[in-house]
Amino acid sequence: MKLTKHASMRKTLRARLARKHDPLLLPGAANALAARVIEELGFEAVYVTGAGIANSYLGAPDIGLLSLDELVAHVEAITDAVQIPVVVDADTGFGNALNAQRSMRRLERAGASAIQIEDQTFPKRCGHFESKSVITPQEAAAKVAAIAEAREDENLLIIARTDAAATEGLQAALDRAALFVEAGAEVIFVEAISSPEQVREMPRLLKGVPLLINMVEGGKTPLMALEELSDYAIVLYANAALQGAIFGMRNVLKSLRETGNLQGSEAILAPWAERQELVRKDLYDAVAARFDTTGGRGT
Repeated sequence: MKLTKHASMRKTLRARLARKHDPLLLPGAANALAARVIEELGFEAVYVTGAGIANSYLGAPDIGLLSLDELVAHVEAITDAVQIPVVVDADTGFGNALNAQRSMRRLERAGASAIQIEDQTFPKRCGHFESKSVITPQEAAAKVAAIAEAREDENLLIIARTDAAATEGLQAALDRAALFVEAGAEVIFVEAISSPEQVREMPRLLKGVPLLINMVEGGKTPLMALEELSDYAIVLYANAALQGAIFGMRNVLKSLRETGNLQGSEAILAPWAERQELVRKDLYDAVAARFDTTGGRGT
C-alpha cells in the first residue's frame, strides 16, 4: 500500500532523528512562503513557530493569543507547500488534556510530522520572556499521555517541552522530562537553558533521551556552534528566518522612503523572476492550461 505524503514525511523524520551525533538543523517558518525558502535551501525539515505566527499574522508578541484554528490553517498551508517533514509548535495544547487531544487530532489531519507541547500555564509566554509559570508535573504528563493516545499514526513524533528550568530550577526540569518520557514523549525540549555548561551537560543528565535545543538570538540560551551540540537530536532556530525578514523589509522600505523609488535596490530585493519561481507560478500555469476548456480565451 502506497504511503500518503504525510505518513511518508513522518517516517522520514523518525528515521532522520535516529542518527546519532548528527543533529537535525531545524529552521522555523511563520508561513508557507518561508517554509518554501527553507525547503529550497536544502533543509531536511521545517518548524512551524507559534511565536513567529503570532508576530507575523497578529502583529503581537508570543503571549498566548494565537488560536488553534489559526495554527491549523497555517499548518495546512505549509504542509501543502513543501515536501519535507513539518514539526508543529502546539503551545500548551490550547487547554487541558481534552483540548490537547483535540489539538493533536486536528494537527495530525493537517499533516504535522511532529507535535510539540509544553507545560506552561495558560496563557503561555515566550520561553525567553520573564514571569513564566508552569502547571503541575502530573498535569503536564497527563497532557503528554493524552496526545499520545489521540494520535492515529504511530510515526508522528511527540516533543515535550518544559519551562520549569527557569521557574523551578534545572532538577525540576529533569524530573519533568522523566515523567514526560514515561507518558509517551519521544523528544525532550528543556527551554531557556541559561549557560554553556548546562547546554553541554544536558545530554549526560538525560542520557538516552533525544533532546531538542533552541537557539534564540537575544534569548536566555547562549548561541553555540552546531559542532558543540552534536549530542542533541534537534537544534532549533525557531525565528531566525523571521528576524532576517524583518531586517530585509526594513532595509528595502527605508530605501524606498528615502529615495521615493526602487532604482538601484537590486542588492536588497529578490528579483521578480526569483519570486515567481519560489511560488512555482510555472507549475500553476501548466495545470491551468491542461484544464482550460475555453481555448485560451479565459472566462
